Amino acid sequence: MTEALRHPPADGTLRLEPLAEAHRAALAAACAEDADIWAIYSLSYDPAHFDASFTALLANPRYVAFAILSDDRLVGMTAYLAPDRARGVVEIGMSYIVPSLRGTGFNGRLKRLMIGHAFACGYRRIEFRIDVRNARSQAAVAKLGALREGVMRQDRVTWTGHVRDTALFAILKDEWRLA
Repeated sequence: MTEALRHPPADGTLRLEPLAEAHRAALAAACAEDADIWAIYSLSYDPAHFDASFTALLANPRYVAFAILSDDRLVGMTAYLAPDRARGVVEIGMSYIVPSLRGTGFNGRLKRLMIGHAFACGYRRIEFRIDVRNARSQAAVAKLGALREGVMRQDRVTWTGHVRDTALFAILKDEWRLA
């Protein structure tokens, strides 16, 4: 199941490629388009932290990370996190999309593609773990049909030292419907 996640389908001009060293420069430029957003992420991909974070992401065997392409232009990144075959659970996260595509429906297309693919690969539960300060991302996953299951208080310490509360959302395979 986990290996199958590495081969997602495309959706028209939206395409995912396994994240690789060849994406470093283009992703650094994309992430620099909104340096302020990283304050509410667990890790920073702003210009000062990009190289270390990118290198760590590529080295993490528990992540299936992708470059997001639109019309063959790199516009962000996303990942399946900690796929657990035995439990049938995978998290979607580490998602960043350039500001020009926010609010256009692009993120919904991306997440539907990833959710549908994970279910097709045999997973039964998709999770989203979102900083409670990130209202936009919470609204986006709720719009996809994910249910907010609760808040994990003081769940992690972010790169800024902020002790983060994390909202947990999930979609089950038997609840999924393409919207």
